[in-house]
Amino acid sequence: MLHTLTLLRQLKAHEFTSGEAIARQLNISRSAVSGALTRSGDYGVELERRHGVGYKLTQSLEWLDHDQISRQLNPHTPFTLQLTDEIDSTNRALRQNNAAPGTVLAAEWQNAGRGRLGRQWVGSLGGSLLFSLVWRFSGGMTRLAGLSLAVGIALTRALENKGYAGMGLKWPNDVLCAKGKLAGILIELSGDALGPADAVIGIGLNLRLSDDERLNADHAADLSDCPGPAPDRNALLAAILNELADILPRFDQDGFAPLRPEWEARHLWQGEQARLISPDGKENRGRIIGVAEDGALRMAGEDGLKIVYAGDVSLRRENAS
Repeated sequence: MLHTLTLLRQLKAHEFTSGEAIARQLNISRSAVSGALTRSGDYGVELERRHGVGYKLTQSLEWLDHDQISRQLNPHTPFTLQLTDEIDSTNRALRQNNAAPGTVLAAEWQNAGRGRLGRQWVGSLGGSLLFSLVWRFSGGMTRLAGLSLAVGIALTRALENKGYAGMGLKWPNDVLCAKGKLAGILIELSGDALGPADAVIGIGLNLRLSDDERLNADHAADLSDCPGPAPDRNALLAAILNELADILPRFDQDGFAPLRPEWEARHLWQGEQARLISPDGKENRGRIIGVAEDGALRMAGEDGLKIVYAGDVSLRRENAS
């Protein structure tokens, strides 16, 4: 079956493109063009159709471009970039294919993207960055408790370097702005306790969400909610990879401890009252006082200091009284 995204790549927002011209370009039937484009709504894309004239996007789509991204990566980048139109999950694909360390897989669309604790990650065609990468750490998995926090620092550094402001971090894996969640990080580990260990690091970043996408996602925000320029997907992906290429080797060598002051300076819930919810529904309340040198959360409660590792716990801010 002809992929709808292949057809959408032929369309523009500033002028109509005839179905006949698309059919000739792709060497397919006119009915195949019509059939594939009827599924554009499945990807959140609205088309203007005019009989006898053709099709037009109601909003421009910026597609990921391998050459544009590669030109903006630092020299001697450790990453090998792969792009795909649609996939179930970039994390899952890298794990199933036993991808080599340094492999980056970015998708235009994920139909089964996941966040932490098995939650669905809602992306947007042309309005999100959805990608995963593999990195090998010489130390064991026990040294990787703070990895999601280090990745969060890399994300916020990249966004700030591109001119955005007003974002910060939430333990253990979110980038937030005042209106909600901008980005999430999902890390899956494999390897030995003493090393080496491989991490598949998945990142979803909202650049532009529709009203429906905001409703379907829990407290979602996008870069339009942050002071800054109109987003450039290719430049942003390159900027994030450049920051990760700097921070991941440092983390491998030195751990999270040297990054701890920077993370706490970016931590939006520092000093806030919050509650931790365990998988069995048990709740612990206290004041967030920061993170430990290995990235564990430090929380002061009625029964004293509590040290919490990410695991399956959920962190919620308490309502102000």
